[in-house]
Amino acid sequence: MSGTPGAPVPAAQSAARAYRPLLRAGVRIGPPLLRGPRTVYLIRHPATGAVSEVGTREHFVISRLDGTRNLDDLAPAYAARFGRRLAEESWNRLLGLLGARGLLDGAPDPPAPASAPAPADTLWRGTRRMVADADAATARLHRALRPLLHRAIQLPLLAAVLAMVLVLALHTGELGDGAAELIRQPVVLGAVALFLWFSITVHELAHGVAAQHFGGHVAEIGLRWRFPAAMLYCTVDDYLFIPGRRAKLVIAGAGAYVNLALLLPFALWWSALPGGDPARPLLAGLLLLGSVQALSNLVPLPPLDGYRMLGHLLGTAHLAPEARAYLALRRTGSEAASAYPRRARLIYTAYGIGSVLLLLLAVAGTCAVALVLLA
Repeated sequence: MSGTPGAPVPAAQSAARAYRPLLRAGVRIGPPLLRGPRTVYLIRHPATGAVSEVGTREHFVISRLDGTRNLDDLAPAYAARFGRRLAEESWNRLLGLLGARGLLDGAPDPPAPASAPAPADTLWRGTRRMVADADAATARLHRALRPLLHRAIQLPLLAAVLAMVLVLALHTGELGDGAAELIRQPVVLGAVALFLWFSITVHELAHGVAAQHFGGHVAEIGLRWRFPAAMLYCTVDDYLFIPGRRAKLVIAGAGAYVNLALLLPFALWWSALPGGDPARPLLAGLLLLGSVQALSNLVPLPPLDGYRMLGHLLGTAHLAPEARAYLALRRTGSEAASAYPRRARLIYTAYGIGSVLLLLLAVAGTCAVALVLLA
């Protein structure tokens, strides 16, 4: 939105100037997000779920549309904030846009956007909705598990998970030997693979339960397959609008946390067995594969959960593509790179360098593990 300096407002007011708009009930406005050189806000329609993106100036006005203010009421505050008066043309244009998108009280719902038809399911890849009402199903699961989500239980459990990860990190050699032994026993390896598949299923449901705990909405639960793998998925469609950074971090990290918590009984069993017990190396192999599965989801690379957590922590939107775009501008010497604020330059540069290092580390680690197992 742009404003222009001008003379005092004339006494005669048009109908648009006198109009005191009110946002539609249930409209949700997200927190500020860094996207490229701009700070943006997401606005969600309560009925259609359509999400709009607006800038700082538009958000300043929209967040004050409570049905008691008109243009003349908002203009002084706008001028004090942005150093220029809110032009009537900009006011009319913004109200027209909000009305067309059905975000004002009394405005009709906008027509549903035409979506491309989903590709037909095949043996090789596809998606199938498994639960008719995913939100109701996860709500029931949340009610059943709610006593376990109390801090008195979760804080000691979190401490136990962190202690387990530390102990396993100190025994990586034994865990690697256990994984090699596990590979030599196909039947046991198949049982471990089944457990890990179950762990992925619980991982997805954990996202949904965490979203329910913080007031989110689970849109869909289904099965996605890419031959020969198949796994459950759980879609939370509004968690970006849940207030509080901590809630978003918990929702994004719930899956990996539950995966690690599922390993706790096996870690206790493994630690209680004497060194010569034949079950100990098999358990060590399970712990290695399970912890790698869980912790790899915390790597801050798309589309992993760690990438979403880093985006929430930094308050950014589309971190990876925006970092690539900024670094490309810098590489070509474009003047557009100078439009980025200092915070954006630091974040995008650090993420670009860090993501390259992570990829190199992941490739090196994969090659090292493969060589050890082959040896």
